[in-house]
This record gives sequence, structure tokens and C-alpha cells, in this order.
Amino acid sequence: MFRVAGASEYLVITGIGIRDVKLATKSWVIHGQRCTKFDISPVNYTFEVQAMSAEKLPFILPAVFTIGPRTDDMDSLKKYAKLISPHDKLSAHVKDLVKGVIEGETRVLAASMTMEEIFRGAKEFKQEVYESVQLELDQFGLVIYNANIKQLAKIDVAEAKKKGEIGAKLREGETLQNAAKIDAETKIISVQRQGDGKKEEIKVKSAVDIFENEREAEVAEANAELLKKKAGWTKEAQVAEVESAKAVALREAELQREVQEANWELYRTQKAAEAILFEKEREVEVQKALAEASFYASQQAADAGLYAKKREAEGIVTVAQAQGVYLRTLLEALGGNYAALRDYMMINNGMFQEIAKINAEAVHGLQPKISIWTGGIAGWEGGDKVVTGSALAEIANVYRTLPPLLKTVQEQTGMEPPPWMGSLKDACEE
Repeated sequence: MFRVAGASEYLVITGIGIRDVKLATKSWVIHGQRCTKFDISPVNYTFEVQAMSAEKLPFILPAVFTIGPRTDDMDSLKKYAKLISPHDKLSAHVKDLVKGVIEGETRVLAASMTMEEIFRGAKEFKQEVYESVQLELDQFGLVIYNANIKQLAKIDVAEAKKKGEIGAKLREGETLQNAAKIDAETKIISVQRQGDGKKEEIKVKSAVDIFENEREAEVAEANAELLKKKAGWTKEAQVAEVESAKAVALREAELQREVQEANWELYRTQKAAEAILFEKEREVEVQKALAEASFYASQQAADAGLYAKKREAEGIVTVAQAQGVYLRTLLEALGGNYAALRDYMMINNGMFQEIAKINAEAVHGLQPKISIWTGGIAGWEGGDKVVTGSALAEIANVYRTLPPLLKTVQEQTGMEPPPWMGSLKDACEE
């Protein structure tokens, strides 16, 4: 519930979550908390204080005090909330409290001053009364907003003095009479008191002796009971100690057995792990041996392949060298004529025969013009007789086949022979 105080009010909240009291003008109040309101507006209190001066002369001090809670100090406001706010500020309780403070301080102050001093320094007297009263009201969280001390009531000072002196003499005589009477009665009472005192002393002493004897007996009985209890406690302690020792021994035996079982289990586990490790090591060694054998076989195969490639390369080099010697020999035989060497190589490698074969396949099924020719009588060249089987005879036979072959190529493909072939042909015709 949300509570809001009025303009001249405060909320006092106590209960759960609040250590002392909480003052606020608005706040939430939860379950377990209590909230009350109090008014901070000041109230007028009117008094007629009856006081007495240092000469024992009575006088009346009429006063009006405007008093309320101190709002400029939160500690003072908390004091007022705890001490005064539960009561109505116009109630007899609060009025008697304020009146008691004012009358007490006023009477104390007036008793230290003569009538002349009070009437002659009325202003200073009022200020001192104000300050003294305010000092006492601070403990209740109250402050004097205004203090109006009216004119002191007029008194016939001489008559008051006379009455005072007569009263003083009367009181002095009465005091002397009463003193003598009291002295006589005091002596009688003193003797009686002394006798009664001795009687009481003897009685008290006897009672003390009896009490001490009873106390000693009780102490002896208590000591005996204590010794019996100590014996029982000692016996129980010894039994407990023996039982504790037995329990410790049994526990040690159990722990020893558990440790042995744990050690045996650990031994078995270690042995099993060592066996597995041994098997793994053997497997690794076998794998290593297989890998080394495979690597050796691969290396041997690579070496064999390398050797074969090397021998093949050496054969190629040898063939190339032989072909080089062969071509160099042919070139020397043809007088260094590279064109004649090329033509010879083309004829010797069957290039023209391959061309004729390709052309024959191309015109297969057609009716081509077929030329049949012969190379003449072997062993003859230009009317000169050449020895059959010689190198020159072989070359001569090759060259004899060229004119008809080239003629056929020209007829079949339209390709003209090179110029040097024409000059050779003319030479042959001549």
C-alpha cells in the first residue's frame, strides 16, 4: 500500500526491513510493516509557574510557550516520533511533561536569584529561562518556536520580607525545640537500638554459624557426589578409550586389506598393460620389418628399372652413333651432296612406295591410268658395263627406276618432279 502524509505531517514506518524507525512524507508500506502519522505543527502551552527566590519569597511567573517538534534535524524528529507522537500533543500527558520541564528549570533558576535581581533583570531572567528549558526539551526532539514570559506579578516586597523574617524566626524556634526533643528521643532510641543491635548481632552470628555448618555439610556432600561422578566419568572414559583403540585397530586392518586389494588390482592392471604393450611392440616391429622389406623390394625394382632405362639409353646412343657413321659414310660417298643424301634416304625408307600405296587406296574402285615399266638390263649404264652386285650398280638401279616412278606420280597427282630430276632426265635421254 502506498501512503502519503499531509503538508504538516510525517509517516512513521516500522517493521520488516527497517532497523529503527523510518520517517517519510510518502512511501510504500508492505506486509509486516506498520505505518502511523503525526502532526508537526507547534502548540501553545500557557502556564503560571509558582517559584521562590533566594530569600524564600514566592512569586508567580505567567508564560506562554509555543512548542513543536524540531523539523530541521532528522535525529530530533525521530526522538519526537518515538517519545511524543504516540500521545496527543494536546493531551494531559504531553502538557504535564512540558509544564514539568518549564517549572523545574524556572524554580531552579529563581532559587539562585534574589527578588531584586529577578525584577531588575527581568529580560535576562526570561532569556535564561528560555535557554534552560530548550536544553531540556532537546532530549524529546522539541523546540521552542516562541516564548512569551509575561510581566512578573507585583508583590509587596516589605510585607514579603516581614513575613519572611517572622517565618524564619518561627522556623528557627521550632527547629531548636524539635532538635532538643529529637536529641532526647534519639538517646532513648540509641540505647534501645544498641540492645536490639546486640541481640540481632548474636542472632545473626548464630544463624551465620548454622549456615556455615550447613554449607560445609552441603559442600562435603557435593564433593563426595563429585568424586563418585568423577570415578564414573573416569571409568566411562577408560571404556571409551579401549573401544576407540579397538575401533582404530579394526579400521587399520580394514584399510590394510583394502590397500592390499588395491595393490593386487594395480599389479594385475600393470601386467595386463605390459602384455598389451609387448603385443603392440611386436606388431610395430613386424610392421617395421614389412615396411623395410617392401622398401627394399621397391628400391630393387627402381634400381632394375633405372638400369633398364640406362641400358636402353645406351642402346639408343649406340644406334644414333651407328646411324651417324652410316649417314656420314653416305654423305662422303655422294660427295657431300645433302640433296642427294635426302633423296636417297626418302627412297631407302620407302617414302615413295608409301605415297603410291596411299594413292592406290585413294583410287581404289576407280579406273586409273596404269603405267607398266621396266628398268632395263641390270648391269649396264650408258653403254658402259657395270659389275653386278657392286655399290654403284645398286645406286644405278635405284636411279633407273626414278624416271618412270616420277612420271607415274606426275600423272596420278599432278606433282612435278624437282628441277634437278628434269636435268637428270634430259641427261639420260641424251
